[in-house]
Amino acid sequence: MAEQKTKPTEQSVDAFLGNVADEKVRADCFELVRIMENVTGYKAKMWGPAIVGFGQYHYKYDSGHEGDACLVGFSPRKQQLSLYVMPGFADNSTLLDKLGKHKAAKGCLYIKKLSDVDQSVLEQLISQSVDYLRNKYPE
Repeated sequence: MAEQKTKPTEQSVDAFLGNVADEKVRADCFELVRIMENVTGYKAKMWGPAIVGFGQYHYKYDSGHEGDACLVGFSPRKQQLSLYVMPGFADNSTLLDKLGKHKAAKGCLYIKKLSDVDQSVLEQLISQSVDYLRNKYPE
């Protein structure tokens, strides 16, 4: 089996986020760290070179593929902030309708800036994501 590419590193979260060029995006990133640490109870840790993750779980698929991933996380990308908050949003359509300006894909939520979304709804999505993954992949 191939080695997992995205895994925890010793890279500094503060140093990584300090290098985000856009001042407003950088401020949003530090606020996301505060929010995600508060909701999850886990300190921020770098996962690979560009993902800030919180907590960890071990998954194993029916195919036999397995690995570790952060419970939730985010990455400042060129066009938007990518939030990794649960594979699929089937159970969250009501919350997503209340979230504000965003785009959603399989396991990602994309926002341009934190002020575009309702932070209390975002906190609920993060909390549900953590609960979902802990139930699906108990330690």
